[in-house]
Amino acid sequence: MRVADVGDPVRDDALAGAAPLAPRARLFPALAAVYRAQLSRARVSRIPLLFVATFQSVGIMVLMRGVVDGGAEARAVVAGSSVLVVAFVALNLLAQYFGQLRAGGGLDHYATLPVPPAAVVLGAAGAYASFTVPGTVVTAVIGSVLFGLPLGHLWILAAVVPLSGAALAGLGAALGLLAPRQELATLLGQLGMSAALLLGVLPADRLPGPIGWARDLLPSTYGVEALARTFDTRPDWTAVCLDLAVCGAVGVVSLAVATWAYRRAAVR
Repeated sequence: MRVADVGDPVRDDALAGAAPLAPRARLFPALAAVYRAQLSRARVSRIPLLFVATFQSVGIMVLMRGVVDGGAEARAVVAGSSVLVVAFVALNLLAQYFGQLRAGGGLDHYATLPVPPAAVVLGAAGAYASFTVPGTVVTAVIGSVLFGLPLGHLWILAAVVPLSGAALAGLGAALGLLAPRQELATLLGQLGMSAALLLGVLPADRLPGPIGWARDLLPSTYGVEALARTFDTRPDWTAVCLDLAVCGAVGVVSLAVATWAYRRAAVR
């Protein structure tokens, strides 16, 4: 008999008494746990930044009030400024957060937990998107009063915020996870927010052709269009629903890409 075949009593007792590994958490309970944790963290550390995002959007509307009197241009300015709050938090800050998480080794911590990758991405994205609700509502109300637009259909924000937030948060998370360096993730987040500012707030008919095509590729564009249409006297609800459907589809794709990027970054 070989020595390797002789059992070690101490090792055998340890294996016999070892507790089995905990089962992997299911998606929705894990998603809820990550969402609550991220929302609590954002509530503590991101309130000043939300104030800055709201103040920035209101300031843009005040400036545009001097050159835009009303009509379709006013609707575009108010809708774009409102969705800009979502872009600032869900795209810019989330890109920075995941870039910092990757650079600081935070992904290693999540990788050791029995949590599905989709729960981490969706939980963080949902928390950051939810965090934008107060600022978006305040911006839309102030803009409507400033430009004399009707307030009766602002309930559409209940659909615009989560759908635009999902699309922009997925894009922000993907940028932060795919960027090779934390500084590059911050830069990409800033560029994305700048694109949302320039392409979302300015009226579409004032943009040159190639830039207008870039506007169509921006995920927040369809949320802006849906909100702007509701300021009409008789909104075209078919077009509004179509814009929201496109925004939702883009959100699904961007969150799927972000989940793939998380898996890719976590195994490196």
